[in-house]
Amino acid sequence: MNRTSWTEFVLLGLLNHTTTHTVFFGALLVTFLIALFGNCLFLLLIQTGSDFQTPMYFFLSQLSFMDICQLFTIVPKMSVDFLNKKTVISLAGCGIQIFFTLTMGGGECLLLAVMSYDRYVAICKPLQYPVLMSRKICLVLLAGVWIGASFHALIHAISVIRLTFCKSNVINQFFCTVPSVLKLSCSETSAYEKGLFLTGIVMLLSPFSVILASYVSILLTVLGMKSVEGRHKAFGTCISHLCVVGIFYGAASFKYMRPGSYRTPQQDKIVSVFCDIVTPMLNPLIYSLRNRDVLAVLRKWLGKCS
Repeated sequence: MNRTSWTEFVLLGLLNHTTTHTVFFGALLVTFLIALFGNCLFLLLIQTGSDFQTPMYFFLSQLSFMDICQLFTIVPKMSVDFLNKKTVISLAGCGIQIFFTLTMGGGECLLLAVMSYDRYVAICKPLQYPVLMSRKICLVLLAGVWIGASFHALIHAISVIRLTFCKSNVINQFFCTVPSVLKLSCSETSAYEKGLFLTGIVMLLSPFSVILASYVSILLTVLGMKSVEGRHKAFGTCISHLCVVGIFYGAASFKYMRPGSYRTPQQDKIVSVFCDIVTPMLNPLIYSLRNRDVLAVLRKWLGKCS
């Protein structure tokens, strides 16, 4: 068969229509709604609160926006497929899904590096903070994040949809991913797979190097502080970010940096659920529960409502 024979693919999905899987589907929907509500609420707090007009909260609002986009790229399609028992996606739709998932994942990776740089400047160079993290510089950094992530995703999305598919059209995933689609191609993909592995390492390790360098500098600066209160305050502003970095890089490293020979479809599905559905739920909880300013505004809102 030539490539034109496969204009559609069949997604095997995450769940079967058993009682246990139906309960699990309900749990996933609840997770999706909690993640959506948490990120939307966090965005609203940051956009409307006068105390949140700082670079740190500006970047946090972008993190919430990326999480919302990631959720909408995957969960609605997965839910409709499960309910309608129809799991077909077009080749173009597959390419679009790959583009958006890679853009949001890569964007979050780069954004975490920018956020660590923001914490570095705030703690290590506080007097220069208004200059080094001005509104203009924040917008330039954010533009770099979006352009870099989009360009990286576009390369892979175009590369995938230009492949020749003459094998099965069944994708063993609940949404389109590059590795799952590559298995269906009869083109020579060994060079591309090596490139995919290398770009995955670069996209993960380059920002991680910035994060590591920033926090080594922060640690040295904090240890040099004479005030115990100052140390606690400095560490307090970083701990939430470090938790998110740990969760993101732990899951992303397992998801993207494993060679194809060590992957199994079931592992990929479980890791995808954690990376793309569970993590967006955790991010606003981590940043909100450890943030006194956010909690104070939430209490004020609840007081007005009651």
